[in-house]
Amino acid sequence: MQYRKLGNCGLKLSELSFGSWVTFNKQVDARLAQRMFGLCFDAGVNFFDNAEGYEAGESEKVMGAALKALARPRDSYCVSSKVFFGATPRPMPTQMGLGRKHITEACHQAMQRLKVDYLDLYFCHRPDPDTPIGETVWAMHNLVAQGKVLYWGTSEWPAHLIIEAFEFAEKNHLVPPTMEQPQYNLLDRERFEVEYAPLFDRYGIGTTVWSPLASGALTGKYLNGIPAGSRASLEGYEWLKKHMVESDRGQARMNVVASLLPVAEELGTSLSRLAIAWCLLNPNVSTVILGASSVEQLADNLEAAGVLPLLTEAVQENLAALSPGAGE
Repeated sequence: MQYRKLGNCGLKLSELSFGSWVTFNKQVDARLAQRMFGLCFDAGVNFFDNAEGYEAGESEKVMGAALKALARPRDSYCVSSKVFFGATPRPMPTQMGLGRKHITEACHQAMQRLKVDYLDLYFCHRPDPDTPIGETVWAMHNLVAQGKVLYWGTSEWPAHLIIEAFEFAEKNHLVPPTMEQPQYNLLDRERFEVEYAPLFDRYGIGTTVWSPLASGALTGKYLNGIPAGSRASLEGYEWLKKHMVESDRGQARMNVVASLLPVAEELGTSLSRLAIAWCLLNPNVSTVILGASSVEQLADNLEAAGVLPLLTEAVQENLAALSPGAGE
């Protein structure tokens, strides 16, 4: 396992990390999570991603129970949470958003669920149009000053709002955001590669990218419909089924996936490993968050870095030609 700095800060994260979105509490219980985390630790993974909104907080409970059972030294790994959506099915106004009250209380609640004394990374899960950015920056700064959060950042924020947060922090001598968590894969490239380019140049912001397989699209398993047990087949994720296959956009993306399969086959690898390795080519990627519903799937994805030597300049040019504008 290789390690990369989280942007300009001193924290080094494993280039491959493990997240819980969709799978934990739906397909993965604490016992299976414990096996998965054990595999991750053995592979050198040191970052585990979560959020209050994943399964209304239940995902964090599964992760916390599994990590506690493994009893690894707390200083040997990092955990994250995200705040915005709330951790109840029908949150009250004070139980969601990026106001000082919810940011603070959500941090305490996440620490309890994850069974930790502090959060290594804490993300603003989406921008909050109802809260001044200055209030959000102050709330995050206070948590860092109290030692409850080590690094704070954003997730899926437009670049101009991230710049506004930086400028407010600089003007008021506060801790600015350290990282952004965007989607990034062969089908979704525009925001990361174009919109965020000034952020990398100006601020050296780190990134913990999610969905390297585009919610499973880049495995190729959706080319012939929705397989049983897949993410898009889960109750409560009907929107993913429409997004993945049933819409015109979904079908266009499937056509791109079909064109990528022969490239992987010619290299003697799987499309999954190829797609994950491709994300690692970008120097602005600090870590790629993997998701998995089985130990076997996770073990296979953890081997993706081994594909990097196969991605020659010619292969990279071919991949770029096959997926231009696919994320638009």
